[in-house]
Amino acid sequence: MSRTLSEFNQLTDAEQFFDFFDLPYDPNIVNVNRLHILQKFSALIKQLNDDQFSEIEKLDYYRSALQQAYTLFLTSNSLEQKLFKVFNDKPQNLVLLSDIGSD
Repeated sequence: MSRTLSEFNQLTDAEQFFDFFDLPYDPNIVNVNRLHILQKFSALIKQLNDDQFSEIEKLDYYRSALQQAYTLFLTSNSLEQKLFKVFNDKPQNLVLLSDIGSD
């Protein structure tokens, strides 16, 4: 069955992406890491320069990117990956003990 970018752009749920690309997945893994898998998937597909590839090549790359994002969370977790901004931003109203000098 041939898929199109138009169909891909209509997908909204993680499970829909896996079904669209006919990729096997463990629902428990997806339920626990849903947002993180989709965030990593999004970051991977943004790396593709769309102008250079045909629709079929793009979809093949997207399939591979989804598989890579899912596989990452089979052996890792969200705390290790720190994909969201909140994990990387330092609070502005925080003073670390190492920042306090001893006089």
